[in-house]
Amino acid sequence: MSNKKVLFVLLDEYADWEAASLAAALNEEPEGQGQQFDVKTVSLTKDPIKSIGGFTVLPDYGLDDVPEEFAGLILIGGNSWRKEESKQVMDLVDKALEKDVVLGAICDATVFLGISGLLNDIPHTSNYLEDLKQTAGDSYSNEAGYLQQQAVRSGNIITANGSAFLEFGKRVLEALNAAPQEEIDEWYGFFKKGHHEYMKTKQ
Repeated sequence: MSNKKVLFVLLDEYADWEAASLAAALNEEPEGQGQQFDVKTVSLTKDPIKSIGGFTVLPDYGLDDVPEEFAGLILIGGNSWRKEESKQVMDLVDKALEKDVVLGAICDATVFLGISGLLNDIPHTSNYLEDLKQTAGDSYSNEAGYLQQQAVRSGNIITANGSAFLEFGKRVLEALNAAPQEEIDEWYGFFKKGHHEYMKTKQ
């Protein structure tokens, strides 16, 4: 059985810190189980892109050659989601919704979903409600569904603000059923509390 692909959409000036810990957790090979997931990067084209932190990435796929089968689609935030060309990503988002696979959006990628009208029927969060309302305009009509939380999961859709990469990662791992809940909780606790504080809880 081939590993299930999880596609990370990275646009130019993407927020590298929002992708790294989740991608590493998904790419891990649990002891005796073999690798369950295979992280692949997607951008508008296969041309190199650069993160906010200055890391250059050569995407595995452009939008024109994304594989048909994938288990998750993760939209990583950054400075390009409000640009006109980012709208090209919607076809891939629609495909994820059609397949009912896990769809995650963090930071400004949540605004992209808001502009696309995809937050109108689900509980969700973003960076700032006022910015979401202003940027999405008439496409957004669900202020009542906006939650002041780090990350929100609604079925297979996860939204988070830009400081919530660990909460976002936890919800995505849970939605993908990537590991037993206890292991996911340990992963989250270790990084959230820090090594020394976390080890106190294990004694």
